[in-house]
Amino acid sequence: MHTVPVGIEALNIFGGSACIDVPELMEHRGLDTLRSAELMVHRKTVALPFEDPVTFGVNAAKPLVEALSDAERDRIEMLVVCTESGVDFGKSLSSYLHHHLGLNRNCRLFEIKNACYAGTAGLQTAVDFIRSGTSPGAKALVVATDVSRYAMPEDADSVTMDWAFMEPTSGAGAAALLVGDDPRVLHLDHGAYGSYGYEVMDTCRPSTTGEAGDADLGLMSYLDCCEQTFRAYLRRVPEADYRDTFGYLAFHTPFGGMVKGAHRTMMRKFAGTRGAETEADFLERVVPGLRYARHTGNMMGASVFASLAATLVHGSFEEPRRIGCFSYGSGCCAEFYSGVATARGQEQLRGLGTEQALLERNLLSMEAYEQVLRDSASVAFGTRNVALDPERYAKELGTERGTRGLVLERISEYHREYRWAA
Repeated sequence: MHTVPVGIEALNIFGGSACIDVPELMEHRGLDTLRSAELMVHRKTVALPFEDPVTFGVNAAKPLVEALSDAERDRIEMLVVCTESGVDFGKSLSSYLHHHLGLNRNCRLFEIKNACYAGTAGLQTAVDFIRSGTSPGAKALVVATDVSRYAMPEDADSVTMDWAFMEPTSGAGAAALLVGDDPRVLHLDHGAYGSYGYEVMDTCRPSTTGEAGDADLGLMSYLDCCEQTFRAYLRRVPEADYRDTFGYLAFHTPFGGMVKGAHRTMMRKFAGTRGAETEADFLERVVPGLRYARHTGNMMGASVFASLAATLVHGSFEEPRRIGCFSYGSGCCAEFYSGVATARGQEQLRGLGTEQALLERNLLSMEAYEQVLRDSASVAFGTRNVALDPERYAKELGTERGTRGLVLERISEYHREYRWAA
C-alpha cells in the first residue's frame, strides 16, 4: 500500500527577547552553583510582561508563514496551538495566532493542553489530518508555546514558593511547525511510534503564577516513560535498535542533565554499554540537540522540537539520517517516534539564524529579573484591564535592544490587544 509522505515541511524556534544567567541566579538564591554544570543550562529565557504565549507563538510562526506564497498560505486548513500557559478557560490562543498571522478563515482552530507532551500531541493530530487525504494538498500549522509566568510578592525576601526548585531551569519559548506532504525537515516514519501514560503528580500548575511538584518523582516518571515508550515503539518496529537505528536522538529537555541520565539508562538497558562508550554516544547523538536548551531552559511543549531543530543545525546530514524523538509531559503522557531528516531540512533551519538570535537577547540583571517577577502579576490569567508600554518598560529594565516582533500592548475587558514593535 502506497503511503503519502507526511511530516514537517518547515520548523522555527523563538526564544524571546530577554534571558538571565543561570549560575548567577543560583548564586543569588543561595543555591549550590556547582550544580549548574549538571543542569547544562547557561542562560534561560525570561518572558517580559509584554510577552506571552501569543507573542511567542506568532513570532515563531511568522517566518514560516511569510516564506509561503499566497496560495500555499491559504492551504493551511488547521492551526493547532499547544500550551500549558493558556490565558482563558474558553477562548483558544489559536484565534489570536490565526488573526496576527493573517491565515485563511476557512481554517480549523483549536488549543491543546497536555503539559510538555502537548506539542507532540498537536504534531500527531496534524499528521493524521494530512495523511487522511480528506483535503488533498492541505497543510497544518502546529505551534507549541509556553512561558513560565512566576510572580513574587513585593515583600518577599527570598523565594520560598513551590516553584523555587524549578526556577533555575524553567524557561519560555515557542516552536512553529508547518506540516504537510512535502516533509523537507522531517519525514515521519508511518506507524512508528510508542505511547505510554498514567496518572502521576510529578509537576503541575495549580495556580496562574506558579508551579509545584516533586522533582525526584518527576525524574523517575521521565525515566520510566522513556523506557516504556521505546518498548512500545519496538512492538511496532521490532527490527529497531536503540544504538544503531537512530543517527540522532532528540529529547524533551527539562535540563540537559536529565536527558543525559535518561540516555545513560537507555544505553545500559537496550545496548548493554556503560562508561566511556555511553559517554561517547551521548556526545555524538544527543549533545547536538541540547544546544538551544543551554540558552532557553525548559521550553515545555516546544522543548522536543528545539532539540530536533538544534540537531538538524549541528548534526551531519550528508546522507539521510533517522532521528528518534522522545516527548514527555508531566501528569503524564509520553511518546517515542521517529523520522528521517536530510540536508534539505538542515539548510532551511540554518537559514533562520536561531542560535545567533538567542545570543543577541537582552541579558537581565538580578535586580531587573526580580522586577519582572513582581510585574508579571499585572498580566496574569484573568487580568481584566491593563495598559503596557513595551519600549518604556524595556528601557526601565536597562535592556539595550528593546523589543522585536509582536508585543502585548493592553488588555481591555479581558481582550488581549497586540501590535508589532517598531
